[in-house]
Order: sequence, then C-alpha cells, then structure tokens
Amino acid sequence: MTETTNTPRIWFITGASSGIGLELTRKALEAGESVAAVSRTGAALADLGPSERLLVIAADVRDEVSIRDAVEETVNRFGRIDVVANNAGYGLFGAVEEVTDAQARAVFDTNVFGVLNVLRAVLPVLRNQRSGHILQGSSYYGQTADPGVGLLAATKYAVEGMSDALALEVAPLNIKVTLIQPALTATPFLGNLDAATTTRDDYDQTVRATQKAIGELPPSAFVSVEGVVVGIRSIVGRDNPPRRLALGGSGAEAMHAALQERMADLEKWAAVSRGVDD
Repeated sequence: MTETTNTPRIWFITGASSGIGLELTRKALEAGESVAAVSRTGAALADLGPSERLLVIAADVRDEVSIRDAVEETVNRFGRIDVVANNAGYGLFGAVEEVTDAQARAVFDTNVFGVLNVLRAVLPVLRNQRSGHILQGSSYYGQTADPGVGLLAATKYAVEGMSDALALEVAPLNIKVTLIQPALTATPFLGNLDAATTTRDDYDQTVRATQKAIGELPPSAFVSVEGVVVGIRSIVGRDNPPRRLALGGSGAEAMHAALQERMADLEKWAAVSRGVDD
C-alpha cells in the first residue's frame, strides 16, 4: 500500500475540542499538516497555541448554515480539503423504553443529522476537487449493541448504512469513505453520556447490569485515544483504504461475534427465506 501524495494534507475535523478529534488535530499539526478544527467552543484548542496551519471555528454540526460557513471559511483559508473527520457525537444510555422522545431526537440530531449536515457541506468541495477522504465517526456499536445502548447504536447503524451508500456514490469521483469503529476508548465520551432519568426495575438484570459492568472495567479495557489516532492516520492517503476500520481488539471481537450470529440466522432460516420466492 502506498500513499497517494506527499503534499501536506488539509483536515476538516468536527468534534475537535476533545477526545479523538482533539488528538487528530494535534497529530496533524505535529506532522506539518493544516487543520480546520470545528467545535461548539474552541476553548480546549487554545492549548495548541497560535499557528498559521490551525483554523479554529466555532460551529455546531446541528446547524447546517454554520457548518456550511465553516467549510467555506476553510476553503478560503487553505484552498482545499483533503480529509474530513466527521467526528462530532455523543452517547445516550438507557433502555429503549426508558429513553424519552426528546432524548432520542436530540441524539439523532447530532449523531446522524449532524453527520449529514457535514456531508452536504463538504461534498461540493470534494466533488469539485475529484479527491478527498471522508472518515465517518462510528463505533463497534455500529455493528452490534448491548442492553442500554439501543439509541446510541441506532445512530451508529444509521451512519453505517448512510456511509455504505455514500461510498458507492462517490467512488467514481475519486472520493474515499471509511467508517471509523473504535472500541471503548479512554475519552470524555462516557463521562458526557446523556442518560434516561426514569428507570424501570424490569431492566435491572439487563440494562443496569451492563451499566455496572462498564463501570467496573479496569483502565486496561479501554483503548487509548493516541492508539486510535495512530490507526486512523495509518489509512489516510492510501490508494485503497478500508470501508471499515475497527480499532481495538475487544470491539473487533464483538463485531465479529455479531456478524457470525447474523450469518447463522441467514443459514438457519434459508429455507423460509427462499420459500417466499416460490
């Protein structure tokens, strides 16, 4: 596998104020690349210091106009966009029944419609360039789920389906798409989880048991942000990057088990499936 260019890349990174987005920003700058770092507040990015290669933009992915303006500002500053890290998002924990309608709509507004807003804004630039690599922020919960993460997983499943279609649509335009699927990662993500405020005892053996198990995990169970970013950067610039990139053995194993279960169901019920054709 070879890199397609040695020209310093221009990154457009959402969710850049913490976690994976912040580390992506830091590593890109260290590599001599330029970054448009987008977040609702740029305060956390102040520690990176002033740089001609860093453009800090306050914008909310839920606001289509502000994201479109952020992309325009990026192109005006740097002339192009090479890599889009569509990374902004947050988690929601609670049984499917326990999560309120407002909570469900809010997490979709950021994790799905926010992702879509970014795509609508950057794709005209990438199409015009006939180049670019879109990194779609997913999770191992984009292929599997545990009790309590139904709404979070639903947003990631939605992003994965959207991205599978997108990859086929833009492939003839020399635009690449990769779904980034980290395992549990040592970021502020868990600390920033929204949660159902009304709980039901009937879900104690499933949802609450999962919550307890996650809370008791040792630090070694979480992959490092630095490791995730090393993995991401290893596939950027490749001629044929993967459609999906699992980052962390535990997440990869969980997805593998889920996919095997789906295949087993397909095979077990194949006669019923084919019987519909008769």
